[in-house]
Amino acid sequence: MDNVNDTTESIYFAPLLPWQQGLWAQLTKRVLTPPQSLPHALLAAGMQGMGKRAFVWRLVAWLLCRERDSHPLGACGSCESCQWLRSGTHPSLQVLPIISMPISTDSLNNNELSGKATKSNKADNKSTKATNKAALTIKIDDIRALQPFIYQGGRGMRICVLDHAEQMTIAAANALLKTLEEPQAQVHLFLISDTPAQLLPTIKSRVQQLPLQTIAPAVARDYVTHALGSTINREAVSPAQMTQLLTLANGAPLAAIDLAQAAWYSKRALWLTTWQALRSGKRSSVVASDYWQTQLPVADFIKLTELMLLDIRRVDLGLLSVQEDINLSTVLQNYQPTDRAVEVLANNLQQTKVSLQQNVQEKFAYDKLMQQLAQL
Repeated sequence: MDNVNDTTESIYFAPLLPWQQGLWAQLTKRVLTPPQSLPHALLAAGMQGMGKRAFVWRLVAWLLCRERDSHPLGACGSCESCQWLRSGTHPSLQVLPIISMPISTDSLNNNELSGKATKSNKADNKSTKATNKAALTIKIDDIRALQPFIYQGGRGMRICVLDHAEQMTIAAANALLKTLEEPQAQVHLFLISDTPAQLLPTIKSRVQQLPLQTIAPAVARDYVTHALGSTINREAVSPAQMTQLLTLANGAPLAAIDLAQAAWYSKRALWLTTWQALRSGKRSSVVASDYWQTQLPVADFIKLTELMLLDIRRVDLGLLSVQEDINLSTVLQNYQPTDRAVEVLANNLQQTKVSLQQNVQEKFAYDKLMQQLAQL
């Protein structure tokens, strides 16, 4: 794992994403131009992979920077405030949940900034899966613990960031309402959410949402093309494949990049071959399970299967398959599973995710999934 200084520097002081330049200019102008106004509470919401966390952490660093007046494009990186951020000890910044201190931009395979997520051994991964959801929950005591920081008075700006804000309990959300209804001078709240529909309407009505969801297709494509270069996993990438990546990622550039670099994405054709072999009886579920356990962690196989089911559902609805680089369309011309069969497998995938959080053995999960895939 990178050390804290490396990871925080990469997010607080990273270059501004191209599609966020207009919004950045608007907000920084409001701060730098008298009477210097910035909304008391801001919401960065939308699907993963749009860069909302990257924007928030960068803005936080700039707002706290002692030299921001002479550095309108981003925090200076060298003043006392920036040094505090680098060390993760800034006295004017509070973050909930605790494990959400910034380490990277938001994207598909990110553990989405849930904090200390990295390449760890299998035992650590199991522990993380079992505790992740609980660790991300924001409880009423967490909100109450912020009150002294918010109402302590004193000089200088103070910032609170609530990541995964949809994970607030009802009691926590209601406790936060008081703070939103009684804004304090020099105190700013940033809420970040991947699923804003889960936020209480009373919360959403008291925050101003940042327009981070819309990215021009040409801008997204240029960014992904530049980031990936001409190859993915040492294989040449065609313009059509770039378009496919963005389509599968719903237009989110960071998600498209993560998708391209994910080990499981390169095994879509192999998944299709396995499904055909299982369905026809040419391969047993036990043999298939044993093989795939050598290829991918079961969590990645679930992601792969979910992606394939999405495209199968598209064809079920009479739409064209998005994945033109594998022969899914040809397979579905000869055999197309029923909507009910696809729904059953999708539900089983969700149940398997829950089981894995409860420390069910990966081999058992894989064995069961292969039996279920054979019935699709």
